[in-house]
Amino acid sequence: MRRKFSFFLAGLTCLLASLLSLPAIAANPASASAPKLDNASCLSCHDGKKGAIEVPAPDDEKRELLSVTADKLGSSVHAKMECVACHTDIKDNADKASAHGKNGAVKLDKVDCAGCHQNLWKAAQSAGQAKDKPRLELVVKNIEAYQKSFHARPNQNFPDQANATCDSCHDTHSFNIPAKNTPAYDQWRLGIAETCGQSCHSEQLETYADSIHGKTVLEKHDVKGAVCTDCHTSHNITSSSDEPFKLAVTDQCGSCHKDNLKTYLATYHGQISKLGYTNTAKCYECHGSHKITKVDDPKSMVHINNRLKTCQFCHNEKKGIPVATAGFVSFQPHGHAGDFNKYPQIWVAWQIMLQLLVGTFAFFWLHTLLWFYREFKERKAHAGEQHIRMASVPEQYRGKHVRRFSPVWRIAHITFALSLMVLTLTGIPLFYPASPWASPLMTALGGPHTAGIIHRTCAVIFAGVFFWHLFYVAYRLAKNWSTFKFFGPESLVPNLQDGKDMIAMFKWFFGKGPRPKFDRWTYWEKFDYWAPFWGVTIIGVSGLIMWFSSFFASFLPGWVFNVAAIFHAEEAFLAVVFLFTVHFFNNHFRPDKFPVEVVMFTGTFALEEFKHDHAKEYDRLVASGELEKYLVDAPSPTKLALSKLLGFVLIACGLTLLTLVGIGFFTQL
Repeated sequence: MRRKFSFFLAGLTCLLASLLSLPAIAANPASASAPKLDNASCLSCHDGKKGAIEVPAPDDEKRELLSVTADKLGSSVHAKMECVACHTDIKDNADKASAHGKNGAVKLDKVDCAGCHQNLWKAAQSAGQAKDKPRLELVVKNIEAYQKSFHARPNQNFPDQANATCDSCHDTHSFNIPAKNTPAYDQWRLGIAETCGQSCHSEQLETYADSIHGKTVLEKHDVKGAVCTDCHTSHNITSSSDEPFKLAVTDQCGSCHKDNLKTYLATYHGQISKLGYTNTAKCYECHGSHKITKVDDPKSMVHINNRLKTCQFCHNEKKGIPVATAGFVSFQPHGHAGDFNKYPQIWVAWQIMLQLLVGTFAFFWLHTLLWFYREFKERKAHAGEQHIRMASVPEQYRGKHVRRFSPVWRIAHITFALSLMVLTLTGIPLFYPASPWASPLMTALGGPHTAGIIHRTCAVIFAGVFFWHLFYVAYRLAKNWSTFKFFGPESLVPNLQDGKDMIAMFKWFFGKGPRPKFDRWTYWEKFDYWAPFWGVTIIGVSGLIMWFSSFFASFLPGWVFNVAAIFHAEEAFLAVVFLFTVHFFNNHFRPDKFPVEVVMFTGTFALEEFKHDHAKEYDRLVASGELEKYLVDAPSPTKLALSKLLGFVLIACGLTLLTLVGIGFFTQL
């Protein structure tokens, strides 16, 4: 009985203690077991099964909170994270008014995706674990790109908000980009267009859906079709009106359309773009951007019925360009010389120029090498001796010079040479736009517009010298018609003797005969004289066609411009390389002339040299008694020094241009 009473007293004591502790528990709720803030607790409300949860929005309307699907969250990259790891300002779910800010009680901070990943990356770097977290490093790089992008800029309607944030494109509760080259990744890629369109760009999505790209992706479910990120990229998206985007989008198109990119870059439009300028047509300006359709589609911007209107979008007087005319329609912006059936005129033009280039360089470079070998060998055999002997001319004539070129001819030569070098300087950036020197050179020239003005100005000067020469020759012929002999020794017209001299020269090259003696003009000098007639005509006419394209396109077909571009570029290449190799060797670099020949700058050369180089003319003038009327005093030391300086400067300029051409040529191989 006593024992039972003891148990009763103990139970009564506990009961009283419990009752006495209730006020303390009520005063301190933390001492009670609060509901756990795990994902299961959060999902008990936010799984969407109990209806939408709405909160006040900035415009005094209601904003529906995102619902979270447990299955998708479980398969995401964030599956092992607790909700409160991101929603850090939610401390308690018992008092929803204070914890979640319902009815405006507390305003919750927006989740900082970027800051979280950046902090994780800093921590990994500090712990020396950066190499083990390549995915995290990629995320941080994407964040840095995003922060400079168009999406990160303040929205025009809501300046306190960005145009787009991470969760605008990525559902953060189910975010998980599959590995590339997997079926899951293909399915994810097929949904990119709808993600962009449904979130923000609905009009663009509607247009894209009707395009060849959109139909390929949305209807055929072909992962090879272009989606938004192929053209706009993903995280470093810029405004489509920004110059970097305009330049980059062409390469983006070319990542799929490789052959078309290659042929586009061979055109004037593409060359200017490659140099970093945006004032010429890009892919999207001809084909459209979101509404690209097949060429044979009547709605296509490049359909035969719409093409002229498309060209006139850029080629119009409002933009300071003559309006596009009918011939623009048949121009081949992707024409190339590799398909005779499709582009026969282009193929033929290229074959003509290819054979001309190969034939000219094969003959004259061989001629140069053999000449150097023979002349060097002879100089070496007679080392220490004068190769031009003073005793070979009468004593009374020693020290005298022979007048070779008048001041008018010398001025014409220097004008011709300078204008050609400037033409080369302003033209080669377009010919080799991918070369490392091309873009800096174009910048130094003031850009394509200024370079074009300089180029065309020098072309007019170049042509002016040429036509002045034709007029002068015609005048001299008319004046001396009765005495002039077309095939005589004073004539530059090739004759049978030139053929004999060339054969004799090759015999000398191989040690099979003596060095031939020449009259006033050698066969290579006659070639140097007549070659510009072909070259200036081809370069001039083709350049004129491209310069005044709207005028010529009003009555010529478009393929003429493709052919003109080939003739202009390849003939210019031929002229530049020939002049700065063969012509420089013949007049400056062969052992008998090295390092510089100044006769074209002084107008005279020593009588001894004259007899050595033009023995037949010397003998003829001596026999006729006309030699003395061509004799003059040697140029002054000052004039000779200045002439050599001018020669060295021109040679240096020519070799510099030749080096640029060489780098450009081998860069594009």
